[in-house]
Amino acid sequence: MSFFDFLNEKIAIDLGTSNTLITYKGKIVIDNPSIISIHQITGKIIAVGTEAGMMRGKINKNIKTISPFKNGVISNFDAGEKMLTTYIKRLSTFNSSIFSSSYNMIISIPCGSTEVEMRAVKESAKRLNAKKIFLIHEPIAAAIGGGIDILKPKGNMVIDIGGGTTEIAVISLGRIISGQSVKIAGNVFNEDIIYYVRESHNLHIGESMAEKIKIKIGAAVDKLEFPPDNMYAEGRDLLTGKPKQIQLSYTEIEKCLDKSITQIENAIMETLSEIPPEISADIYNSGIFLTGGGSLLRGLDERLSKSTELPVHLGDQPLKTVVKGSEIVLKNLNLYTTVLVQKENNFC
Repeated sequence: MSFFDFLNEKIAIDLGTSNTLITYKGKIVIDNPSIISIHQITGKIIAVGTEAGMMRGKINKNIKTISPFKNGVISNFDAGEKMLTTYIKRLSTFNSSIFSSSYNMIISIPCGSTEVEMRAVKESAKRLNAKKIFLIHEPIAAAIGGGIDILKPKGNMVIDIGGGTTEIAVISLGRIISGQSVKIAGNVFNEDIIYYVRESHNLHIGESMAEKIKIKIGAAVDKLEFPPDNMYAEGRDLLTGKPKQIQLSYTEIEKCLDKSITQIENAIMETLSEIPPEISADIYNSGIFLTGGGSLLRGLDERLSKSTELPVHLGDQPLKTVVKGSEIVLKNLNLYTTVLVQKENNFC
């Protein structure tokens, strides 16, 4: 590290479909929903993050609530840039000179990102005044953030279940040797819940309520050692049009999520079937590292362990491992240069 490296601020960003996390000087300073509310006529930003999330489904026709990222990549470039600009500006509360000094930025992306999507992320970052921009695949960052030494000649399997995608990767010597990005994750779980409640209870609920149900009573197995209490959910009765409240149990949610979780299991088994036998031996001994917000679904680690017949390890802070790993890489570029995304290195 040269003397001039100390003149460059370092910012790590996890652009999640559901949440955006940003680290600065070793701390997570932004941890907010990836959502923004904009006035459609004036283009003015009404709210960003948590405040915008509270407005979802409750605002007038002139104000639009947008989720700029879909399946882990930017789907609305203008809204995405406005949201990121707002978050970066908030960093000035920690350092008022951040925009006058140069800064390096690292951004985590799904390993299934195309060249066009990666270029779009970089172009957006350039307009945020970043001097140097680095990209890293989410499973690599998650592994590093989870304390795995990925540079060793040893196979490790990482499954990162986020909001838009489930990233499955087998890593050895700092490279993804096998893996895939599956577009089934937290948001699809929410859709499953919305569909189930509508079909089974004639109740129409919104995304926010579905998210709340998933967090409070979501489960991947039908028998839990410490089952959550039943919860009440409110929405609109499809038959009468009136507001209505129903009671839901975790076993109901387990049933409605079963199909989506099975698809994730199939993708994991497919990935395991493609790896060399030496790597299989490593994974048999070390198990699977599970991370991401979706990994918090009750009993998911138990279910995946049963289906793969492998130990499954759930990290202490699964929502933060990707951004923490990205920050470690940015602080130690000389050590981790080979793990950064290069055009020829997009293995997934």
